[in-house]
Amino acid sequence: MTTQQGPQRQAKSAAGPRTLAEELRTRPDDDLAALLRSRPDLLNPVPGDLTQLAARLSSRASALRALERLDRFTLQVAEALAALPDGATPAAVRTLLAGPVKVKPHPAATPLSAADRSAVAAALPRALATLRDRALLWGPDNGLRLVIAAREALAPTAANPGRTGLGPTFAEASTGMSPARLQQLLASAGQPATPDPVTAVAAFGALLADRVRCAELLATAPEAALRLLDRLVWGPPTGTVPDATRPVTAEDAQSPVEWLLARGLLLPTSPGSVVLPRELALHLRGGRSHRTVEPVQPEPGPATPPRDPKAVDGAAAGQAHTAVRTVEELLDLWGLTPPPTLRAGGLGVRDLKRTAQALETTEQLAAFWIELAYTAGLLAPDGEADERWAPTPGFDEWLRLATADRWAVLAHAWLTATRVAALAGTADSKGKPRAVLGPELDRTLAPAVRRAALALLAELPPGTPATAEELLPTLRWQRPLRGGPVAPDGHDLRDRITAWTLAEAELLGVTGRGALAAPARALLTAEADPAAVLAPLLPQPLDHVILQPDLTAIAPGPLLTPLAQALALCADIESKGGATVYRFTPGSVRRALDAGRTAADLRAFLEQHSRTPVPQPLGYLIDDVARRHGILRVGAASSYLRCDDPALLGEVLADRRAADLRLRLLAPTVLAAQAAPDVLLATLRTMGYAPAAESADGDVLITRPDSHRTPPRTAPTPVPDGPPTPDDTLLAAAIKAIRAGDRAATAVRREPAVPAGRQLPRTAAAETLAALQTAVLLGERMWIGYLNAEGLASQRIIDPVKVEGGFVTAFDHHDGELRTFALHRITGVAELDE
Repeated sequence: MTTQQGPQRQAKSAAGPRTLAEELRTRPDDDLAALLRSRPDLLNPVPGDLTQLAARLSSRASALRALERLDRFTLQVAEALAALPDGATPAAVRTLLAGPVKVKPHPAATPLSAADRSAVAAALPRALATLRDRALLWGPDNGLRLVIAAREALAPTAANPGRTGLGPTFAEASTGMSPARLQQLLASAGQPATPDPVTAVAAFGALLADRVRCAELLATAPEAALRLLDRLVWGPPTGTVPDATRPVTAEDAQSPVEWLLARGLLLPTSPGSVVLPRELALHLRGGRSHRTVEPVQPEPGPATPPRDPKAVDGAAAGQAHTAVRTVEELLDLWGLTPPPTLRAGGLGVRDLKRTAQALETTEQLAAFWIELAYTAGLLAPDGEADERWAPTPGFDEWLRLATADRWAVLAHAWLTATRVAALAGTADSKGKPRAVLGPELDRTLAPAVRRAALALLAELPPGTPATAEELLPTLRWQRPLRGGPVAPDGHDLRDRITAWTLAEAELLGVTGRGALAAPARALLTAEADPAAVLAPLLPQPLDHVILQPDLTAIAPGPLLTPLAQALALCADIESKGGATVYRFTPGSVRRALDAGRTAADLRAFLEQHSRTPVPQPLGYLIDDVARRHGILRVGAASSYLRCDDPALLGEVLADRRAADLRLRLLAPTVLAAQAAPDVLLATLRTMGYAPAAESADGDVLITRPDSHRTPPRTAPTPVPDGPPTPDDTLLAAAIKAIRAGDRAATAVRREPAVPAGRQLPRTAAAETLAALQTAVLLGERMWIGYLNAEGLASQRIIDPVKVEGGFVTAFDHHDGELRTFALHRITGVAELDE
């Protein structure tokens, strides 16, 4: 974006701009772009001029959103400004934060050394510049002003003392007090009377702000009264007192509270409560607004020494491979037996337990892998009447990628997701447990906390691990107002997400042995392809297994994906680890036959990929299951059983285990059953038979592992944390429109004269479009002819701002406002003779 100074205005007085809008007019375009980039909510919709922009900057919602994104010291500076009257100077802010040099601080305040004061002085200009850049602060350096909404949000009051713990000023707390009572307070404090209430309030405020006179007054206070003040000094500044509004005088005071009420050192806020005035609290604090001032970001201090970066990368790569295989195993499982979707959305508890058992992990970890597959777009509801969770077509595309590329897809989805898997099982606002894949797991804070935590790990020396407790002080300093709701254990949402982030990063291979791995650094910085960094660290996949005589196959390392899928079809995984053990059973061999394989296919597959000959017991098992497979045929009548061997059907009919099927002989080769075909198939298989399902035409139905897929689905969109950051093109167009609108709003209304006798300009469509685009680029004023919807022609003088989508946005000098003109209704354009 090019830097272009705003329009020249008349010179302001030495006092600076009188309003925020006037100050915005003095800012160059680059500064306005930075403001809109840091506060994108201001662009919805684009303000018509700088006055409208200033009004939005002063709105409470926008100001609170901007305050939430300040670091701790910048927020402390804003809080100090809110405790000071408008028109403060940087020196006053510095004194309020660090306290006067020669004044002894309160014993409960954190002592500040000379170096600490220097750090405050060094960090203050940056904090003020941040507040000014984000338009939370305006005015000259000798008259700093918070925008109204920010002051209202941060100014300490009796009901909301804020993070400073201060209360209202004496003037604010004494609002509504009678003139006679004000004079009584002055007299009890030993001060002369004043002619009116305004001067009385000013005189008492000056007394409390004068360190010498206030100290002399407090020197006469009883010890119990001083102890009472000390309890209120750091907040909350309010206390409960019966009959606080009674007009106590110095002569009538009997108790410490009455002594303070009589002299205005405590002021009533209601019939049962009192408040400590802000001026007196600052006096007692030694002139400091905050108990602890933090001008410098605390750096993480890991207690564990750095580890070998190569060992860290190796551990992370091994876990990355495990993560990819776990997600693949999960979706292969759900492709065969997709679990149902709950009526309220999500996954049932029983299905979660069943999945955890199949993955040989805990339910909490299973929830993480399920949510990871969902956020990556590999899993979704199928949308049927009896809706089920199933892999998406994107899962098949993901399987065709290399392992490193598959990991990069998962890692990027995890880093940007707003879903928090660790919330599954926790109680919601109604006390009910949240379901995995349910609608209540999104937290807009999650992506920012994940990225911030990993960024802190990236700043540590390579190989250095850190715990959540070591990172949290820095994270809290960076965004003190973005902690989220606090749980019963006292930890806010940010604390919990930080701990979950580090645990999930270790599971996913983003970290290794607690330290950030090299592929994750590439993922964070985007300076390199994380998959390319990970690929050399992964073990090379194998294309062979070792068959054992005990009907097992050993994979001595990770297998190629097609080989692993084909082997999982005909054998069950018995154990996982560095070497995976597969076991061949009659059920697993039948599963392969159901998928369309033949005994010869299985033998050829095993001979091709085994380093040892096919053991004789395995060959016998394959031949035996294949010989019996498909002799019995199950179809749908309600269901029937067909076989060319009447003796075998008679054996089934006589078996007591088939009693629940209520079989009936319809013909020598056909039995009818009062059970669904899938129930009939399952029962016969448990009885030791090997039936096959058949279609209505009598053909054997082949059951493939990838038969369950959803229609094409996109990954769930993260819940936005406010409006997205605008790109440079949008910023340039918005600033141009705001500038044009501001010129129109502030210009003296003078209709440009059109030469007499000239007709409506007429030009070709292409010439009209080119001329208007040129006028937008050069900021020129144009004369156009325009036909409205009723066909009436008119002449217009316009300042074009934007040409887009068949329309021209321009300031119309005839109506004195921004308007949109349809290009096809413009008869022609011409340059305007000034």
